[in-house]
Amino acid sequence: MNLLMTIIVICTLLSAVLATVSFWLPQMSPDHEKLSPYECGFDPLGSARLPFSLRFFLVAILFLLFDLEIALLLPLPWGVQLIFPTTTFLWASAVLILLTLGLVYEWLQGGLEWAE
Repeated sequence: MNLLMTIIVICTLLSAVLATVSFWLPQMSPDHEKLSPYECGFDPLGSARLPFSLRFFLVAILFLLFDLEIALLLPLPWGVQLIFPTTTFLWASAVLILLTLGLVYEWLQGGLEWAE
């Protein structure tokens, strides 16, 4: 228990010191060049504060959702070595079915159509 407390104290102190130093270390001197939007070396064509399309966010959320699905399914091959592997595969199948139903619903609602 003593080793665990020592590690926790060291990690807490180290993160507090690094967070404190990060507030004092940077030099804040904004000028016109730093405040202007950067577009690959060209002069800005429009406002940099225009909102993105809602479809862009929808596709981004779908990508993150299916990326998370892959991360959840990666440990499945090790599920065979458990005492009750069928429980693991039932939960994995439930996740896959739920995500597939969500994808079908999104497809039927027209959320995956990029251009109208």
